[in-house]
Order: sequence, then structure tokens, then C-alpha cells
Amino acid sequence: MRMSILLAALALAGTASCVTVRPQQRAVLADPVMQFDGESKAEALRVHAIENREGAFGGTGVAGGGCGCN
Repeated sequence: MRMSILLAALALAGTASCVTVRPQQRAVLADPVMQFDGESKAEALRVHAIENREGAFGGTGVAGGGCGCN
């Protein structure tokens, strides 16, 4: 019984690994579609339209200065 649990644990450990991503693949992985929110491109278009309509930029991120004291 212990041997089968050990073999199963080794099999699971063998399937989990780090992968080196080539530079040409990073552009695909950095695409907004790859984010968990699902509709990131539509959200980016909506934010862009609101920024243009309001005549302001920002307001959607974290507040704070550039000095690192936020």
C-alpha cells in the first residue's frame, strides 16, 4: 500500500515542472486574452472610451506618487 502511494506521489511530482519560455512565445502569453478576467480586450476598449470621453487619463489604478511613499 505504501509503495503504491509512493509511486503515485513520484508520478505526480514528475508531471509538475517548470518550463522555459522562449522569447517568441512570451508575446502570446502576455496577450490580454490570457488573463483570468476573460474579457480583457473589451475592458481595455471600455476604459479607453471612458478616458477619452472624460478627457482624463487614469483613475483605474492604484493611487500614489512616484516616490514610493504611497
